[in-house]
Amino acid sequence: MKDYARLLDALLYTTSRNAKVRLLTDYFRHAPDPDRGWGLAAITHELDIPSVKPGLIRDLIAARTDPVLFDYSYDYVGDLAETVSLLWPGDGQGGATPTLDEIVNTLRLVGREEAAVLVAGWLDRFDTTERWAFLKLVTGAPRVGVSSRMAKMAVAALGDVPVDDVEEVWHGLKPPYAGLFAWACGAGERPSTGDRLVFRPLMLATPLDEGDLEKLAAADYVAEWKWDGIRVQLAARGGEARLFSRTGDDISDAFPDVVEAANFDAVIDGELLVGRDGDPFDPAPFNDLQQRLNRKAVSKAMLRKHPAFVRAYDLLMVDGEDLRALPFAERRERLERWLAARKPPRLDLSPVLDFDSWDAARTLRADAPPVVEGLMLKRADSVYVPGRPKGPWFKWKRDPFTIDCVVMYAQRGHGKRSSFFSDYTFGLWRAADEGADELVPVGKAYFGFTDEELKQLDAWVRAHSEARFGPVTQVEPSLVVEVAFDAVQRSTRHKSG
Repeated sequence: MKDYARLLDALLYTTSRNAKVRLLTDYFRHAPDPDRGWGLAAITHELDIPSVKPGLIRDLIAARTDPVLFDYSYDYVGDLAETVSLLWPGDGQGGATPTLDEIVNTLRLVGREEAAVLVAGWLDRFDTTERWAFLKLVTGAPRVGVSSRMAKMAVAALGDVPVDDVEEVWHGLKPPYAGLFAWACGAGERPSTGDRLVFRPLMLATPLDEGDLEKLAAADYVAEWKWDGIRVQLAARGGEARLFSRTGDDISDAFPDVVEAANFDAVIDGELLVGRDGDPFDPAPFNDLQQRLNRKAVSKAMLRKHPAFVRAYDLLMVDGEDLRALPFAERRERLERWLAARKPPRLDLSPVLDFDSWDAARTLRADAPPVVEGLMLKRADSVYVPGRPKGPWFKWKRDPFTIDCVVMYAQRGHGKRSSFFSDYTFGLWRAADEGADELVPVGKAYFGFTDEELKQLDAWVRAHSEARFGPVTQVEPSLVVEVAFDAVQRSTRHKSG
């Protein structure tokens, strides 16, 4: 536990991406199995301990400190683990601390009440930094500025293993990853995912700047719409199918209509959309798709109202053949032939757009349909590789809409922003049925400003506060800001509609 606490503490105070990777690699090289595997699982959000949730931690600290003091402290600090680690009474009893393996396996075998006793006992034993790291571990929320990709880079750096190969096997493995570490260190074979349907890391596009076009030849690229849905991978084989988000999360349960219709042997890269007005392939606004996201079960009414489908961009595998090493133009041709021959339900083709110059591409982008975010530009000769290599693929989003809004409410942020009013609610004036015009909320935002502007906004909120409703501060309706946005959605839950 001590080594893991030192790792998290160092990661928190390290800003360099490469330095973070080196810290992780050093920990993975020296920590024993299975502790390093549990540490990797926690950092990549793959560790779940059902008996320990944030509510249990709050109950424990509430029994040991003044609740008003805790509320004020938590409101100011903005991080539960840090607040509890600082407020927990005592300086720690010292002595031998449990291993990560002991912590994880013990807590996985007990219920909430027994877990509360164990957690309290360990918190009594740990020092402040160990308490903080321990709480980060058991609640599954490290928040130390490390992405899943960085952790996998650190594993790859243990030996001569490409990080893309680590990505390839990652989603077929389970913690504590003993086989993964053995392979990375040169002491074992590449882990096998067997016959399981696993996620294959997606190839991502780089945002396009207008200046980039001067260095690119239009004839080298293929254009298609950037649809306003969510990027997914649909994998099917032998009567089994899985639908994965762009990060590899299995979202099959939320979209049974898509999964049940995937009666083929292929891996498709595409955009998940929902149909409207009885047409299963007429894309509805993203707000309609949101009605079906993050659901463990979907009602029949929801399936009828928002039928889902995948608009195919690319064909990664078909009938056991891996196509990713082929040029995009050839993969695209294979995709078109395959779709025409199979005609799978809940699956259609994202069209290729004709253009012969960047001026023509600009016109396409400017005239994009409402359910489109902009253009995708892909080199015809590009192979399919994981990650975001610059050059092969670009996303050229259309210019955002802008509107002047009045700041109505403000809330403090979390983590590093916990002491600043950084989350704002905006409103617009409208004519009331009777009397004077009224200001109604139309949206919220917590980014789009510099650190210096954040300080100015925070100072303004403090000087112009009018009322407080729990964590929300109402401000004088006198500050006007320009808000940029992609779309407007109707809402029955908000007064503005």
